[in-house]
Amino acid sequence: MPANSDMRKKANAQKNEVLRGVRVLVGRARHQAGALSGELRQWGADILEIPFIEIRKPRSFQSLDTALQTLADYDWLILTSVNGVHAMWERMVRLHLARSDLKHLQVAAIGPATKKAIEQKGIQVAVVPKEYVAESVVRSLRRRVKGKRVLLVRAKVARDVIPRELRKAGAQVDVVEAYETVVPRTSRRRLKTALKNPVRRPHVIAFTSSSTVRNFVALLGPRRRADDRRLQQGDRSAAPQDRR
Repeated sequence: MPANSDMRKKANAQKNEVLRGVRVLVGRARHQAGALSGELRQWGADILEIPFIEIRKPRSFQSLDTALQTLADYDWLILTSVNGVHAMWERMVRLHLARSDLKHLQVAAIGPATKKAIEQKGIQVAVVPKEYVAESVVRSLRRRVKGKRVLLVRAKVARDVIPRELRKAGAQVDVVEAYETVVPRTSRRRLKTALKNPVRRPHVIAFTSSSTVRNFVALLGPRRRADDRRLQQGDRSAAPQDRR
């Protein structure tokens, strides 16, 4: 036992040195950054968290609620993010729906994190593609959805690869909005300050979705007063949005 303990301590010490002195900027949404940041710290990295995206409720849940109230009409359910899982489940609770209402569905998750979030709700996942992108979801489902009705739960704005290609494969696909992502207004100044400061400037920037990339570019771009004014007034369409 002492020998095993010493080996573990040595392994942990070596792990803590891998990223020693490396400053990593994590741009995930504030409520989701902790897990990634914590793991990177275990490898010795210095972490700076500046969210590139902010998750918000959509202006209306009407399309999602309508789909959830008619789940019996669907054969497949596709979820493309953990945020989508949480948003859908929250609406199910509000509508007094139970997990049993999903049991007849074949469920596809875009990746292991989404799969885990679904299974934590007590729902089995039938398909997780080898690559965690829309094209891989299509490849996994193309031969299985002909003549089937598919419900795709996702962000307000997202790539149309999944619905377009599955329709070509003979599926009837309904796309419903469960949440939206916007550029956090407070991140612009923090990001520019960090990049200008040689002491805080990151060596590595961790992008976790296409939306974080687009919003990072937007945050570095020129400030548009009209957009800022609309954001302050609650007009969410003023900021880039994406599937995450």
